[in-house]
Amino acid sequence: MKQPVLSVITIVYNNARDIERTMLSALNQTYPNIEYVVVDGASNDGTLEIIKKYGSRISKLISEKDKGIYDAMNKGLAAATGDYVIFMNSGDEFYDAHTVEKVFATAEDADIYYGETEMVNDERQSLGRRRHKAPEKFTWRSFKYGMSVSHQAIYIRRSLVESYDPQYQLSADIDWIIKAAKKAKKIVRVDSYVAKYLVGGMSKARHRQSLQERFDIMKRHYGLIPTLFNHAVIAFNLGWYWLLNRRTND
Repeated sequence: MKQPVLSVITIVYNNARDIERTMLSALNQTYPNIEYVVVDGASNDGTLEIIKKYGSRISKLISEKDKGIYDAMNKGLAAATGDYVIFMNSGDEFYDAHTVEKVFATAEDADIYYGETEMVNDERQSLGRRRHKAPEKFTWRSFKYGMSVSHQAIYIRRSLVESYDPQYQLSADIDWIIKAAKKAKKIVRVDSYVAKYLVGGMSKARHRQSLQERFDIMKRHYGLIPTLFNHAVIAFNLGWYWLLNRRTND
């Protein structure tokens, strides 16, 4: 089986607390063909100094001001030259040192590989699987009830990806994945955890805007009436999820 080159892209701005952990999770992968791209938004809290400690192991480093997270991610995409791309942004990690090796050993020559994501808190304690379970079969329609695969857990053939749409500040990753999935011919599920996701972030802090953007994205891809119906299902599922968890915790 041939070993494709994977471009791992890390976006960071002023996160000296978490950047080293994320970088080491990429740099210590057992898979040999990794191009590591780091895009720093001109950090001034010591982040850049930590990044430069590993300068000889980084394929490309960009450190300059940007217009937001998706502008920075677009810079990473433009710098990437691998066969596949994945974003492992500051605070997030590959599940373990063998993750990338396991992903590409699952099947040969897929357009998209995806797996499950474990949530962790600031103390790096496991919070279990994301509420949305990765589907058995993933297609571009799989996001109609929510983002069932996180961007840390999806490997996409670089020739299929477009730039992130700058009109979205918080949810452009949903639009980006759907667009790529529409073009994909072979999508492969990796039957294991492939990433650790640090809960929080801007989409949590600005939840209303994030939801508005998600609705607009889904309306564009799935149509208005189906999206209204699907959001009713999402609201029901969310209410049922919290009810069950409240009973469990009581």
